[in-house]
Parts: sequence; C-alpha cells; structure tokens
Amino acid sequence: MGSAKISLPLYERISLKSSIKNAFDIIILTLLLSILLYRLLSLTNHGFSWVLAFLCELWFTFCWLMIMNIKWSRVRYKTYQDRLLQRVAELPPVDVFVTTADPVLEPPIITINTVLSLLAVDYPAHKLACYVSDDGCSPLILYSLIQASNFAKQWIPFCKKYNIQLRAPFRYFSNRNYSTSSRENSKEFLQEWKLVKDEYEKLRHKIENAAQKPTPCELSGEFEAFADIERRNHPTIIKVIWENKERLSGGLPHLIYISREKHPKHPHHYKAGAMNVLTRVSGLMTNAPYMLNVDCDMHANNPKLFLHAMCFLLNSKGQNDLAFVQFPQIFYDGLKDDPFGNQLVVLFEYMGKGAAGLQGAFYAGTGCFHRRKVIYGASPYDKQTRRPKSTAINENMTGEELVQVFGSSKEFVETAADALKEQPADHAQGIRKSIEAAYQVAGCRYEYGSRWGSKAGWIYGSTSEDIQTGLSIHARGWKSVIYFPEPPAFLGCAPTSGPDSLTQQKRWATGLLEILISKNCPIIHTLFGNLQFRQCLAYLYLLFWGFCSIPELCYAILPAYCLITNSNFLPKLEETACYIPIALFVIFNLYNLQEYIATSQSIKAWWNNQRMGRIISTSAWLFGVIRMILKLLGISETVFEVTQKDQFATDDDNDGVDARAGRFTFDKSPIFVPVTTILLVQLTSLAIGLLGLRPPADGGQGSGPLEIVCSVWLVLCLWPFLKGMIGKGKYGIPLSTMSKSSALALTFVYLCRRSTQMG
Repeated sequence: MGSAKISLPLYERISLKSSIKNAFDIIILTLLLSILLYRLLSLTNHGFSWVLAFLCELWFTFCWLMIMNIKWSRVRYKTYQDRLLQRVAELPPVDVFVTTADPVLEPPIITINTVLSLLAVDYPAHKLACYVSDDGCSPLILYSLIQASNFAKQWIPFCKKYNIQLRAPFRYFSNRNYSTSSRENSKEFLQEWKLVKDEYEKLRHKIENAAQKPTPCELSGEFEAFADIERRNHPTIIKVIWENKERLSGGLPHLIYISREKHPKHPHHYKAGAMNVLTRVSGLMTNAPYMLNVDCDMHANNPKLFLHAMCFLLNSKGQNDLAFVQFPQIFYDGLKDDPFGNQLVVLFEYMGKGAAGLQGAFYAGTGCFHRRKVIYGASPYDKQTRRPKSTAINENMTGEELVQVFGSSKEFVETAADALKEQPADHAQGIRKSIEAAYQVAGCRYEYGSRWGSKAGWIYGSTSEDIQTGLSIHARGWKSVIYFPEPPAFLGCAPTSGPDSLTQQKRWATGLLEILISKNCPIIHTLFGNLQFRQCLAYLYLLFWGFCSIPELCYAILPAYCLITNSNFLPKLEETACYIPIALFVIFNLYNLQEYIATSQSIKAWWNNQRMGRIISTSAWLFGVIRMILKLLGISETVFEVTQKDQFATDDDNDGVDARAGRFTFDKSPIFVPVTTILLVQLTSLAIGLLGLRPPADGGQGSGPLEIVCSVWLVLCLWPFLKGMIGKGKYGIPLSTMSKSSALALTFVYLCRRSTQMG
C-alpha cells in the first residue's frame, strides 16, 4: 500500500479539448480562406484597395492559424499536496527574488506587502531566503524593509497560528468579506487581530511619512552607503536585514537587500541584469536548487503556492525535463469591466493553457518557479541516450570551463558546479561569510568575459527579457507548465490609466520584435535547436504582435479611403460574396464574446477589450515597430520604461473612489497621434459619404453600405478618443496632439482626392 502511494503522481494533466470550439475555429478559417479566394479570382476587376485588403486578410489568416495551433492544445493541471508531504521527507530550499526599480512609480508600501506575503507562506522558514533587488538604489526601500522585518516577527506567527489565508497585510486588513471561523471570533483572536492591525498601521504611516522626506532617515550606520551617491552611478550595496541563524522552521526567513553597482559607461541590461545579480548573490549565500521571482507588486495570495509548485518540480514522472512552473498574472481590485483591456483573463485562459499543451507555457517574468541549474544554462537529458541534449553547459565541466561561463569568482564557480550537479548547499557558517564575494559578483564589470546574458542566466538583448529567457530554455529542450490554483497564487495591480497601459504595450511590442530579429528567433531554434515546431508557432504569435500594427492600420484606413475615393474593398450587397465578410464579422465576434462569458467576464468587458485591441494595435504596437526601426538604423536605443504602480487605498479611501476611474486619460505623448488621426479620417470620410460629396465611381465599383458600416464600427471602437476631443484637462486630447492629427488627416484626404483625379 505504501509503495502504491509513492508511485502516485503529484499532479495530473487534464485535456480541455472542445469539439464545438474547434468546429467554430474551422468555420472562421474557412471564411477567411473563402474571402482570400474570392479576392484572388476578382483581382483584375478592382484596384489598390482590393490588393491592400487581400494582403491584410492574408496576414489575419496566418495569425488565425497560429492562434488555432495554440488553442487546440489546451490543458489544465491538478496538484496533490497530500501526496507530496507523504513522499518528501524534507522540502527543498527556495530562493525568492523580488525586484523593484523606482520608489516613486513603485511605492515601497507595495513592495513590503509583497515581501511580507512571501515570508509568511506555508513553507519551512529555514528553507526560504528572500532577496530584494532595488534598481533605484533608494534608502527608502532599505528603510521600509527593515521596518517590515520588525513587523514580520508579529505578522508571520499570527498568520500561521490562525491559518490566515490573505497574507499580504493590506489585503487582509482591508478585506471586509474575509471568512471567519469560530476560532477567529474568539476573544483571544480579536485582541491579537487589533494588536497586529495597529502595528501594521504604524508601519504604513512610518513608510508614508519617510517617503515625504528628501531622505527617509539619517544616512549613517546601515544607511551610510547611500550618502553622496547617484541612482545611475553607485557602488554595490548589500545588506543582510535578517538571518535565520537558528534555522527555525517557524521563524523569519533570511531577508537580504541588494542594489547592484551601476556605472554610466557599463550597460546594466535593465531587469535581466538585476535578475542575474540576484542569481549570483543568492548562489553564494544560499544556493537553493529552486528560485521564485516576482515583481514588487505581485503579492502571494495563496499560502500553499510553494507546495503547489513543488508538486510539479519534485514529481518523479517528467521531473528531469520540467524547467519552470509559471503562475498566471491575476490582478486585484481591477477596474470594473476591464476598461483598458489589460487584465489578461482570456489571454491566460486560452492562450496560456494552450501553450501549456505544447512544449510548455511562456515565462511571464513574474510568479515563476525556476530550477537553478536551468537558469545556469543546463540542458535536459535525452530519454533515449540519457545524455544532455546540449553539452555546452553541464555538470561535467572543468574548473576552467566553469570560469569561462560563470566569471572569475572562485567562490561562485564552486557553488555553480554544485547547482549543476543538484548537490545540497552547505551554509552551516551562515550567509554573512559570503558578503565579500557577493560584492564582487554584483559589480558591473563582473560579467565581462563570461556567458552571462547569452548562455547563462536571464538573456540580454530585449526589453521583454522574460519571453527571451523562456524561449532560450525551451530551445534547449526543456518543458514548462502553467498552473491556476484556487485561490490564485499571486495577485498584482494592472495599469489604471490610458497612457500607462499603452506604455506597457509599447514596451512589450518593442521587446518582442527585438527577439524576432535576433539570433534568438524561434525559427532558428527550431531549425538548429530543440524547440518544437508547434511551440515555435506559439512564440511567433507573440513576437508578431508589433508587426500586426501594420495590417491593422492599413485595414483601419481602408473604409475611409474607399468612402473618400468612392471605391470599395468589400463585395457589393447584390453580390452573393457579401455574405462571407458579414458572416465572418458576426461569427468571430460571437465566438470572442463567448470566451469572455465563459471566463465570467461581462459583455462590457468584452467590448472594452475589443476597442482597446484596435487602439493598442494602431498606437502602442505601431510605436514598437518605429522604435525597432530606429534601433536598427542606429538612431536610438530602446529603453525599459517602468509603469506606474498605483498605491492601494485604505478602508477610509475606498469610500471616496473617483467615480471617473476607468475613463481614458491623455497626455502630450505622440503615442496618441495615430489613433486620433484615424478617428478624424473616419469622421471626415463619413461626412463625405453621407453628404454625397464622393467623386464619380470608376466602372460602377463605388463604395457601398458595408464601407459605411466599417467606418462607423471604427468610430465606436475609438469612442474614448471621440470623447477626448471634447474633454477637458487630463480627460481631453491635448491641442498639440489634435493639431498634428488634423494635419495628418487633411494630408490623407488630400492624397486620396489627388489619387482619384490622377486615376
């Protein structure tokens, strides 16, 4: 009976195939192919608009094939934590990485709540070490962490004593609907609850007051290193805030602050560089075989999340080729009906679970458990030959080879060799003994002459370092999973304004295009590496996001062009072929609406995501392409733009939430110019069409009702910008943007008219 329990798997993979959805996928594909065939057969009877529409629809058909490739492999997983605890005598150590880059855009109160939630998870404290990377080199972050560590000595015992489920203090104390047990209604609990809540309020006020000062505290003692430094030019600062010297399983885990060295003449590679420093410093201090990385705004929401991850990583079946366990990005207190289309619910449900059914889920940059040896560049063993699929980095490397890969630190090379062999680390002397070596590996010059950023660690060369790193892992033959526990493992905050949402999408599009044109392109990894073909298509779907802006933009101006020039790009109503685009439009939108309803989203959320899809593709993604072209021409370099993290409200603040939250806001950024121009062009073309100002049709092929419907549909999609034209303050489109867009719109109308006269 005991052996039967040991042989039982720690997780189960369940297929989510749906014959009905597959049938609709095929119907949509058939309609796309039909309209392409119709255009080819009638190409000689039409002009420019017909050819442009054909090229755009050819791209849309290719994109739909890539989407089908992903969606047709959807799977979900179920874990068995009881089997894990029965099978594993001692849980393995885990190093936790929390990254923050700007104390203004990412308020410290958010960071410390994330840290506190991670320190309080249901996992032996002596098996955890939390490393916080402060890329802004702010004494405020260190001050906040020191204060938080003092509070943690009350918070962690309280959570574990009463089995509190919400372990981020701000969530627990602001959640009026948390479930209570008879024990939580006891006098003892209520007394402790009030005591801990009062201590948290004191902590919050201390941090908020410190944030208002030019310097949060006197720059002496622990803070002396911050005196006379610049954010982009400073030496390494490493502080061991708390060390669990007694290795108590119920105590406070190690807590270490790191601000890596920066110098203007040395590239720091943004988040990827910070992650590699965390990897090296943690390798010296604790060298856990597993690592978890989270962004500063993604707090642990499920106290059992480490056990869920270990069910995958320690499972005997398939253990040798599973690289990482990704948890989905889910957001707390999101704006109702997802007005900015950035809560990603449908994307993770269908595309995330779909990719999991191929070679594995994409690495999302946060909420992910990694094998340390995988991050170090190791490859999985081939099941037939029982040898690594790639021998570039492996456990049999000589000392000289290890130095060439991992750098000149003798201490770190020794720990790297242990990690590649998955040997347990020996830290009986404590973590402080590694401080001197840690300063060396955190230096900005340490990586020169090594393979960090190319073969080992997080991969450089893209602002989407997460996708690039995950791609390099899959290219070596590793697999991955994405798991949706209940309650969600992590909760974070999504951008709550139009400019921040578009900035985030622009950064993603730029980074993805950087990967596409680099030597890390998935096509190369499929031809010469171990990336599976269908996984390659899945990656191409992501990497082509930026390029989608070009056909989206062309298709968006086609209705206006046809109304202005009195031509057509859609079949006439009297033609039988007109039912193809009509059926495609209706079926696709109903299909998409069903996905939102199936994931408990509202109809308004579906509509908001549809309109944001048009806005993002013709603005943020378009600027991603432009930035990529400028980089290729050597005119400018891409930069990593940190988005604003909104500081959460207290109970008192919740009653005064801005009634206009979710309304689109604008600034003077040029990112708003393309969409404003498209809207002005559509309005102008509708006026020309409805007032009968169109020129005579050429050969009876004039524009018709379908072109008008398309133009009206686009105006509805761009409704936030229409409201912005008459809005005031931040809710109004700036005059400079309106001037530029008006000039571009008039130029477009003039060129359309000119082409008609020349024709």
